[in-house]
Amino acid sequence: MAIVLGDDQYGKAETRVVRIYRDTDRHEIRDLNVSTALRGDFTAAYLTGDQSKVLPTDSQKNTCFAFAKERGVGEIEDYALALAGHFTDDIESVTSARVEVDEYRWERVAVDGASHPHTFVRAGHEIRTAAAVIDTEGFVNAQWVVSGVRDLVVLKSTGSQFTGFLRDRYTTLPEATDRILATSLTARWRYAETDVAWGEAFGQVRQILLERFAVVHSRALQQTLWEMGSAVLAARDDVAEIRLSAPNKHHFLADLSPFGLDNPGEVFHADDRPYGLIQCAVVREGAPPAGSAWDAPASFA
Repeated sequence: MAIVLGDDQYGKAETRVVRIYRDTDRHEIRDLNVSTALRGDFTAAYLTGDQSKVLPTDSQKNTCFAFAKERGVGEIEDYALALAGHFTDDIESVTSARVEVDEYRWERVAVDGASHPHTFVRAGHEIRTAAAVIDTEGFVNAQWVVSGVRDLVVLKSTGSQFTGFLRDRYTTLPEATDRILATSLTARWRYAETDVAWGEAFGQVRQILLERFAVVHSRALQQTLWEMGSAVLAARDDVAEIRLSAPNKHHFLADLSPFGLDNPGEVFHADDRPYGLIQCAVVREGAPPAGSAWDAPASFA
């Protein structure tokens, strides 16, 4: 039985690109984490160690820095598309490129009530994400963009329940008719096109996710995710699919009875693990095929 090389890819992971704009005395900062992954005619590199068609990962890193200087960053989706297009257009052996970008937010430090022109403080844990994929083989629509947000921590102190669930002989969980619902949300949405006002779209989708989490009376986190995803697709015709991943950040009522204290849903202890992990994809019927959009390096192995 023959042994053959299957799918392969290689790239540079987590290049930290910090771009400072110094055109005026009021500086601007863009703080990125960039990962590249290339596919193409690299069989000889794996089978015989022949590197003649391999663009070094160090060169990919350098390209991320050079593009940040020469072209600027702009919207991270456009930056990712430009990098992916360079690799597929200018490197003969590359047939597919994926570029993933995380952006960390900074806010200006206030001094005497005014924002300082060149001093910043990191703005929370929330991370805006983008991925651009260009594939020159096998697909009519050879470009895909997936935008998203990670570590979006949200909590509602009521308006959530969990009742009527399946029970077996190992079930000890009591039903909850009024509970805290909290999660650190990861949401990624695939666009059906690449001509999009990325920043405006990101802001709208993020706001819809937050609003639906707030106003939907949750009978289960599964239902909440469906309502959030459906609302995004209803509001934006250019979104083909959204995927949501939500760890259930459990909050359990503290037992204060040994101290003669009543606790009517006021004091809780937060458990970080184990946790329920709820995930779903909400897809527009008839949407363009996903192609390589979701084939992230992290899911390769």
